[in-house]
Amino acid sequence: MSAGPAGYVAAIRAAQLKQKVAIVDKQWLGGVCLNVGCIPSKSLLKNAEVAHTLRERAKDFGFSFDNLKLDYSVAVKRSRQNSDRLVKGIGFLMKKNNITVFMGEAKFKSKDVLAVTDKDGKGTELAAKNIIVATGASAAVPGAWKVDGQKVVTYWEAILQTTLPKSVVIIGSGAIGVEFATVWSSYGVDVTIVEMLPRIVPLEDEEISKELEKEFKKRGIKTMAGHKVESVEATDAGVKVKVSAEGKETMLEANQALVAIGFRPNSKGLGLEEVGVQINERGFVEINQKMQTNVPGIWAIGDVTGKLMLAHVGSAMGIICAEHIGGHETVTLEYEMMPRATYCQPQIASFGMTEAQAKERGHAVKIGRFPFQANGKALGMGDYGGFVKIIVDEKYGELLGASMIGPEVTELLPELTLARMMELTPHEIARNVHAHPTLSEAIMEAAHGAEGNAIHI
Repeated sequence: MSAGPAGYVAAIRAAQLKQKVAIVDKQWLGGVCLNVGCIPSKSLLKNAEVAHTLRERAKDFGFSFDNLKLDYSVAVKRSRQNSDRLVKGIGFLMKKNNITVFMGEAKFKSKDVLAVTDKDGKGTELAAKNIIVATGASAAVPGAWKVDGQKVVTYWEAILQTTLPKSVVIIGSGAIGVEFATVWSSYGVDVTIVEMLPRIVPLEDEEISKELEKEFKKRGIKTMAGHKVESVEATDAGVKVKVSAEGKETMLEANQALVAIGFRPNSKGLGLEEVGVQINERGFVEINQKMQTNVPGIWAIGDVTGKLMLAHVGSAMGIICAEHIGGHETVTLEYEMMPRATYCQPQIASFGMTEAQAKERGHAVKIGRFPFQANGKALGMGDYGGFVKIIVDEKYGELLGASMIGPEVTELLPELTLARMMELTPHEIARNVHAHPTLSEAIMEAAHGAEGNAIHI
């Protein structure tokens, strides 16, 4: 059920393991990620990077011009082309793996039968020994905030709109909030981010929050952490957002408000309760390490389980689930150690524990840190804000986590998560010879630093 990055990957792996597979989705192959999420947003962020360079940093690179024109609609068009290309690719993969695709809405008729209704109201029944629920999640919006798709929007409308607001209030400073802040401010939009918790990107290491706030300030992005949104109201001119902090209220006015406060699972209306599947108080489907629900033959993966709402985690869950169904050897996921990537500028990448979490859990920690300002490749790129920070258990040298902010740090994550998975220590990371000049040298230097002997600082 559903063909997002969890569902379609599970379908392919199941087909590889000689299962007879059908996949059902009411809207599209590739899910939110490929259509209105991860993929198109990366296209817009590349455009934003170029726009920011031309608008704000042309002099640094020796460019000068008159009457610079930025056509945001072309950026959106390019993002749609990239999405469409990948979605077509998923269609090809379904055919290649002999997976039958049903476009329609699915509901459990019994624990091993799905009733599928297509857009014309035509019904089909699918019987299966194993059914995987991979229906994902949707933007969470308080009932009193009326999303009209024009003045008050979620990521969905925001990513598809071809014109830019002159000013915007972004409610929430998670990945979606800070990525849209990056895109819009790069094109000259007046951006204010409101975050209820005491700092922006509140799930990241505290030092990352401080660094991002500093970099956003340079770009003219206003941040209001520790502020609660009391009301969101559309007006003739745009929106009014009332916020409060320490008993004091402030009214923010803008052309548009983006609600990016989190997600709720798409678990309603599927008939899960009727067949006895356990759902927790927040609406997430309960699963064990094998991705099994409490009902034999019904499995769940991806965002609908709420384990870690990231596309790549959903895909990993899909592979593991298919392998359990197919009786194939597989692995167990350690969700806390999964890579986490945020594509604002500067980028943020992390995995495992923050320094504060490691200390709270009683670890004596060593910290390895290296600034990109001392990295030759970062200087050459003209993008050298930020740092690499790795958290190590002092007693055993175990890698407990890492937090990075800076140029392309999302591309540096796999070395660290692989090191963690293979139980390598900073000593071994430091001894791995890294090509020069590369951004990855910052990882090597941070590993040397954790050992107390960084070379270049």
